[in-house]
Amino acid sequence: MSRIEPRDAIVAMSNYHSPQVDVPVRLNTNESPFAPPAAWVESLAAIAASIDWNRYPDRAAAELRDEIAGRHGLDRSQVFVGNGSNEVLQMILLAFGGAGRTVAMFEPTYQMYAQIARVTGAAVVTGERRHDFTLDPAEIERVMSRDTPAVTFLCNPNNPTGVVEPRSNLEVLLERAPGLVVVDEAYAEFSDWTAAPMVRDDLPLVVTRTFSKTLSLAGLRVGYVLGPRRVIEALEIAALPYHLDSFKQAATLAALGHTDEMTARVTQIKEQRARISEELAALGCEVWPSGANFVLFRPSSGDAASVWQGLLDRGVLVRDCSGWPRLAGCLRVTVGTESENSAFLLAMGELSA
Repeated sequence: MSRIEPRDAIVAMSNYHSPQVDVPVRLNTNESPFAPPAAWVESLAAIAASIDWNRYPDRAAAELRDEIAGRHGLDRSQVFVGNGSNEVLQMILLAFGGAGRTVAMFEPTYQMYAQIARVTGAAVVTGERRHDFTLDPAEIERVMSRDTPAVTFLCNPNNPTGVVEPRSNLEVLLERAPGLVVVDEAYAEFSDWTAAPMVRDDLPLVVTRTFSKTLSLAGLRVGYVLGPRRVIEALEIAALPYHLDSFKQAATLAALGHTDEMTARVTQIKEQRARISEELAALGCEVWPSGANFVLFRPSSGDAASVWQGLLDRGVLVRDCSGWPRLAGCLRVTVGTESENSAFLLAMGELSA
C-alpha cells in the first residue's frame, strides 16, 4: 500500500504549543490562576443529570447566544459560539479565507492566526509594528493596498506583547481594509477599552472573545464571535452540525451567573501584573506595558534560553518567545497567584544576581 502524505502546507508547519511540564509554578499559558467559583463546580453534577444525553444538543445554542447577546446589547443573530476561541477563528477562516484568498496580520502577534490560515489554504501576509509594538497607520495603508486581504487580524490586547492598541489605529484599519477585520479580544477584561460596542451590521468588523481567562473556564473551551448578521450566517454554514454539546452550553450559562465574582478577580490580576512589571524593571529587564494577564520582558542578559532554563530549574515555567518575529531575547510570564508570582520574582532575582 502506498503511503499517503499530508498536504505540503501541513508538512511545512510546526505545531503551536506550550510545553506541558510538571512544575510547581506554571506561568506559560495565560490561564487564570484561580479556580472557578465553588458554587459553579458544585452545580455541574445537577447540570449533567438534567441533560437528555440520547438527544442532540440545541444546534443553534439559542439560550447561550441570547445571554451573550444581551450582555453586549446585540441580537442572537449577531453571536456565534464555538469550542474555544481557536475554533471560532477557524470558522472565520473557513468561511472568509481559504484557497485563493489572503489573510493579513501584523507581527509580532498570536501565532495561531497564520497557522490556521495556512491550514485552511489561505496565503498569509504580514505587516510590521512600530518599535512600541503598536500599529503604524502608514503600514496599515501599505499592507491593505498591496495585498487586499480578505481577512485581517488585530489582537487587542496583543499576544504575546500585551500592548493595547490605540482605538484610532483600529479606525484606520476599518477605513482601509478591503475585507473582514477580526479583533481578537481574548484579554479584553484586563484592558481599558473594547471594540465590542462598535459591532453593527453595516461594518465589516467582528470581535472574538473567550471564557478561558476571566471565567477560569480554559478546561471547558468556549469562545464566541460578535459580528454582523451576514457574517454569523456564514459561520453557521461553515460549522459542523451540533458542534457545541449540551453540557458545554448549560455549564457556560451557569458560569455566567458568577461573573461578578470572576470580574472581581481581574482587579487582583491587574495589581499583580503591575507588581511583576515594576520588579522586573528593577532587575534591569526591558518590560513592555501590558493590558492583558501576562507580561512580556527581555532579561538584562538578553539570553532568554538560559533564563528560561534557570527558571525551570527552580520550578517555574514561563514562555520562551525569543524565536518569534522581533522578540529576540524575550520571555512572557503569565500573572499567577500572589505566591506564584513571588516564586517567579525570587527566581528572577537569583538569576539576575
